[in-house]
Parts: sequence; structure tokens; C-alpha cells
Amino acid sequence: MTARRWTFAAPLLAAASLAACSAQPSAPAVGDAYVRLAAVPGRPAAGYFLLHGGAADATLVQVEAPGAARAELHTSRMTGNGMATMDSLPSVRVPARGSVAFAPGAQHVMLFGLPAGVAPGSTLPLTLRFADGSALRADARVIAAGDAAPE
Repeated sequence: MTARRWTFAAPLLAAASLAACSAQPSAPAVGDAYVRLAAVPGRPAAGYFLLHGGAADATLVQVEAPGAARAELHTSRMTGNGMATMDSLPSVRVPARGSVAFAPGAQHVMLFGLPAGVAPGSTLPLTLRFADGSALRADARVIAAGDAAPE
């Protein structure tokens, strides 16, 4: 390519590259995934992550973890008498271009019957399944009950 053509093409290539990098994903994406093990062996662990919406609204209907007896979508809430309680959720709506946080004291995934080999410092793959049949994988860092949440 001659210098003159490159001078003209370089700004166009840079603009196209910038547009591609800043474009919103067309499908949901997940980040910051971690699993906090229970303080008492045999009790359920909890899964947390940040779910980013894609181009259209989506509905999360299930989360799976290898070896887990079951996984349930839950939400925490305060009752009228100041006590915290959890409710099972059949699904979670993920708005287009929005974000849904699965965090302590809010929406989360309860993981029942995790294998004994799931230990702090390991990684547990989570599969998020959506109502449209699509799926998304997140590698969740496993932490102990008393550990600070990963940053």
C-alpha cells in the first residue's frame, strides 16, 4: 500500500476497530462469577455473578454446576419484622443492554450437594440457561465461607 493510500485508510481502520470494540454484545454475557462455599459442610453453597443483557430482553431459567445435586435461583428479602428470608425464583428477567447482579443479600444461585472436591481456590463452571434455549458458561472462582468476595 502506498503512503498516500495508507494515510487515507488508517483513520477508517481505526474508526472501524473502535466501533467494533465499543459495540454492545448481541447475546447476554456474564462476569465476576464466584461461588461461596457453606460454613457448615453439607449445606448449600451460593453462586454470584453479574449478568449483562444483550440486544434483546432475555430470561434466565436455570443454572447448572457439574456434580451439584441441584441449583436454584433465589432472592433474599427483608420481612416486615426485620428478618431476612429467601424465596425461590422460577426465572430472572435480564433487560436488553441492562445488568442484573447476583450478589449477597439479593438474587443468587443456591447450589445443593456440591461434590467434596469443590474447594476454595478451585474453579467451578456454571452453565446459565435461558428461555430461548441459549446457554452461557461462566467459570466461577470458589471461595471459603469467610473469604472476602473476589474483586
